Amino acid sequence: MLEFSLNIGGSEWMIIIFVAVVLVLGTGKLPGAAKKMGKVVSEYNSAKNEIQQQMKEVTEEVPKISGPVETEREKLEMIAKSAGIITEGKTDDEIQKEISTKMGQKTTETSEKK
Repeated sequence: MLEFSLNIGGSEWMIIIFVAVVLVLGTGKLPGAAKKMGKVVSEYNSAKNEIQQQMKEVTEEVPKISGPVETEREKLEMIAKSAGIITEGKTDDEIQKEISTKMGQKTTETSEKK
């Protein structure tokens, strides 16, 4: 059996593809096809960026604790503070319920955006 190998590099392939496209489309339709390809690439990039932005929003963490805490109450107060919850005059259970509600609202808000 005879084996033929084409020793064609990358730039030669680009020339071959360009010649094939000119033969198929003709010189009159080539600018329109290039414009459509540009629009397709632009729409693809904008959709990709939108998805990346949505992924960043979903992965953001609400509770941010900086530094060590000594008691469970201090931890609850720090989480509540980062979530924008007032802790004065509330029991630990009340604070936990508000944090759970607030985090549940965050999840609901992100799912409604989709």
